[in-house]
Amino acid sequence: MAEQIPNEKTIDDTIDLLKEGYLYIKNRTDEYRINLFETRLLGQKAVCISGEEAVKIFYDPEKFKRNGAAPKRVQKTLFGENAIQTLDGKEHIRRKALFLSLMGPDAQQRLAQMAAAEWEACIPKWEKAVRIVLFDEAKNLLCRAACRWAGVPLREEETGKRAQEFMDMVYAFGAVGPRHWKGRMARTSAEDWVRGIIEDVRADKIKAEDGSVLKEIALYRDKDGRQLDAQIAAVELINVLRPITAIATFITFAALSLLEHPRYKGWLEGGDEQRIEWFAQEVRRFYPFGPFLGAKVRKNFTWNGYEFKKGLLVLLDMYGTNHDEKIWGDPDVFRPERFRDWNGSLFNFIPHGGSDPSRGHRCPGEGITLEIMKATLDFLVNKIDYDVPAQNLNIPLNKIPTLPESGFIIQNVKKKTPAV
Repeated sequence: MAEQIPNEKTIDDTIDLLKEGYLYIKNRTDEYRINLFETRLLGQKAVCISGEEAVKIFYDPEKFKRNGAAPKRVQKTLFGENAIQTLDGKEHIRRKALFLSLMGPDAQQRLAQMAAAEWEACIPKWEKAVRIVLFDEAKNLLCRAACRWAGVPLREEETGKRAQEFMDMVYAFGAVGPRHWKGRMARTSAEDWVRGIIEDVRADKIKAEDGSVLKEIALYRDKDGRQLDAQIAAVELINVLRPITAIATFITFAALSLLEHPRYKGWLEGGDEQRIEWFAQEVRRFYPFGPFLGAKVRKNFTWNGYEFKKGLLVLLDMYGTNHDEKIWGDPDVFRPERFRDWNGSLFNFIPHGGSDPSRGHRCPGEGITLEIMKATLDFLVNKIDYDVPAQNLNIPLNKIPTLPESGFIIQNVKKKTPAV
């Protein structure tokens, strides 16, 4: 049966992946009209899969494992070496429980409220500014809010440096050359900084607040009662701070969506929380964020007539699944109302991965992302007025991750007067 599956008949398709970016898998599944195909990437055989049923298979822990799937270049930039994303089984579930305990609904609301207060505090400065690059403002603001929420000491004068380091890690994910090496240097610097904080907490040089993210990770013990190595603890604390800072990308896309679909601005005025949530969800579905996820086959099995062999690299198409017409009907139309009827499936809407976050590899910070986006949308729509000057808002899909080229510039910011 395997010979019936489409095969990219090339020595290696990595260059095409770099050229096509987010569309690499989707272009081929659309062309072949099938949800999987064979290829070769980074010198090894790989199978690419897409769609809701593919997500269900991909997150079956009996069929797939994450250990060994992420290339070292990704571990040395985005995830950190030996991070939670590379674990499987009971070890993964136990460490995941730590993350989930720190990111529950109360924590999500507290962080979103901090972000909202930070946004409002920006207004006087913005009213005097000639122009504001929203992405730059957002990454600094979110880094500051994330550290305050987590209990991580951060001097105001180093906020920009740490925020940029977190973003350099993210933007090194699909990069080669200088951008990749910039991400590596950023990770080294950030890990040195955070590891020092972890060691100071353990030595009682820093008094971490009870229940804080900082203290819980610094003093976390594994199933054998051993503390995490300080380096691993630093990696995992960064895996809290970095993704929160990276929400700046979604915020930039949210602002772009308000510009590109202006009728929804009136739809969101007044702060209807349900509408704001639908809008935020559609931003996460529609715009490119994560391109694909990797795993390795744990044991031989057959799916859709294809024999998946132990050790095979498999890539799940996140972007293509979020733009699958079988799921969404009109995936290339921006329509927040679609989430009125969404069934809440853990397998057909995967901007942060799929499956149950408590047992699988879906990101535990998804709720934080949504709440911060909602708070930010309310701010952009209901708290300020602003103009958007002419600028380059092109989103290059061959760049992973991507962003509007200009970072989304606004000007003539004015605080809105509350309606009487």
